[in-house]
Amino acid sequence: MLDQLVYLARLKGQPENEARLQATGLLERFALADRGKDKLEKLSLGNQQRVQIAAAVMGQPQLLILDEPFSGLDPVAVEAMADLLREHTAQGIPVLFSSHQLDLIDRLCDGLVILNRGRVVANGSRDELRSTGRALQQVRLDHDAGWLRGTPGVYVADVDGTSAVIELLDDGARRLIVEEAMRRGNLLELKEIRPSLSEIYREVTA
Repeated sequence: MLDQLVYLARLKGQPENEARLQATGLLERFALADRGKDKLEKLSLGNQQRVQIAAAVMGQPQLLILDEPFSGLDPVAVEAMADLLREHTAQGIPVLFSSHQLDLIDRLCDGLVILNRGRVVANGSRDELRSTGRALQQVRLDHDAGWLRGTPGVYVADVDGTSAVIELLDDGARRLIVEEAMRRGNLLELKEIRPSLSEIYREVTA
């Protein structure tokens, strides 16, 4: 396996001594230093994935395009992979990867593209995608929130006892909610809910 990585790097023009040093460092990084002489097919799927990523970054690539690079990895390997990709982007090397692990995409990516049946249905930064969805508000009171259903300019998505999720349909609705809440008791919270990437994904692919 180590010799294969060195060979792949040499195909890219990297000197053998540099390639061997880089390959050894990557195997150590992915906790595979003691498996350097093993054949790839003898490794678990997760370890095979680590070696494939190591092969992709051998030879100092100018661009990385990866398909599901975190698939099959345990949490420790995921963090090692994330750190490796961050290091490349910090060096100015663009990294483009596909993944269904939306929590990792949310953490790592500056720009996102969501595809549905081969068609782009959303793209932009995390903040840009979040701003395109419905602007929902979280309301918390010290009394029952059922009265919100009758408030003009308010769409109530959900009510659960003293809390509710609403959408403000006009500019005056916020003032009405504050005034009525204070008349009935106390308004503990009224804040915008930032949708998660999973929620955005479900909305644009529905």
